Amino acid sequence: MGREAIAKETLSPPERAFLVGVDWKSRPEGRYVEHAWSAAESLAELERLAETAGLEVIGKSTQRLDQPHPATFVGKGKAEEIAGAVHELGADVVIFDDELSPRHQRELEAIFGDKVKVLDRTGLILDIFALHANTREGALQVELAQYEYRLPRLTQAWTDRAYSQQTGGRAGGATGGVGLRGPGETRLELDRRIIRRRIAQIERDLEEVRAHRARHRRQRRRGGLPSVALVGYTNAGKSTLLNALSGSEIYVADELFATLDPTIRRVDLPGGTAILITDTVGFIQKLPTTLIAAFRATLEEVQEADLLLHVIDASHPQAREQARAVYDTLQEISASDIPLLTALNKVDRFEDPQAAGLALYDLPNTVAISALTGYGLETLKLRLEEALEAEMARVKVQLPFDRGDLVSLFHERGLIQTEEYQEQGTYIVGRIPHPLLPQFEAYQVKARRR
Repeated sequence: MGREAIAKETLSPPERAFLVGVDWKSRPEGRYVEHAWSAAESLAELERLAETAGLEVIGKSTQRLDQPHPATFVGKGKAEEIAGAVHELGADVVIFDDELSPRHQRELEAIFGDKVKVLDRTGLILDIFALHANTREGALQVELAQYEYRLPRLTQAWTDRAYSQQTGGRAGGATGGVGLRGPGETRLELDRRIIRRRIAQIERDLEEVRAHRARHRRQRRRGGLPSVALVGYTNAGKSTLLNALSGSEIYVADELFATLDPTIRRVDLPGGTAILITDTVGFIQKLPTTLIAAFRATLEEVQEADLLLHVIDASHPQAREQARAVYDTLQEISASDIPLLTALNKVDRFEDPQAAGLALYDLPNTVAISALTGYGLETLKLRLEEALEAEMARVKVQLPFDRGDLVSLFHERGLIQTEEYQEQGTYIVGRIPHPLLPQFEAYQVKARRR
């Protein structure tokens, strides 16, 4: 299913989707079935993803398995049963709730026939991301993830169809002419070579984006403002919360992955401290590794934050499981050691807002809030101020010129209020995280040196 097909949903009837899930008896190696997500719950989330992509879900099927079938993922008999239902219902696409291997996809396409497309959760999420990427950075990150996902799945039949569509059924094409291929090179080999070249170019472009973001982070650090990153499951209400705290008007929608590109806003806290809060892409269970890798430039905003504000939809039936999926992702991106404050959002949906806190009492550092109504936001601001003060130590240091590494570390992890270059070295007044204190201890000064 291409991005163009979804984008035209307003001009033609939506494609019809049939969903397939697996109820795993045990966890197959490399697959995400932990945290008590049942097959029905996970399939319900897949349906929301499909609807977000503009598809109409017309049927579902599940199978209980120990391990994926090596050829068809589900059992071959089950695959044929699904094919019968798909043709009877007139489905255009079959979507599996787990990531399919290239072999699985080929075998299933052969069983379902040429007119039925086969997609997995990863491919569906990629299509949604492509629709929501509104900046050059977002578009590059999505394009990289799409190419890395599709490259091992590229087949001669697929590339023949692509060229046929490009050329109106004629052999060859804009990039498929004989003159562009090396001796004996097939169209499939050419496509793979072109994709690898494009991946390399995108990676170079994203390195420039990372460098640009790093420069901006250093400039923000020099301004002495602490940074807080909003993290949470998709559709937990992060953008609504940032709007409520900052008075801005970031795009908000009741759909999965409504926000893809990072947004930074200044927020003033009750004690007079100003902070910068960054809203980033939401997480989801079974988040593909390719997406995490592709969004490295964006996720560095999370990794470099002084504090994480974990936003949870406290009214969601799988709130606890969603929280654990977020913790897993934070660990995967090496951000699990950053201090964390938890905002239990959407408590306006409870008769007693404090009931949300009681239900999720064991989650770390919780505050019950409603970003929609404003309930608990002043308390949240106070807790943010307390958490930041607890994690940062105020220091005055005189760093010798041969300790440029410590100057860089202060810029990267600390908050600088004053920086002067003097005869003895670099004089800095600011705040640094407590774990970094031992590295600066030998250079601390009690009074300013002239």
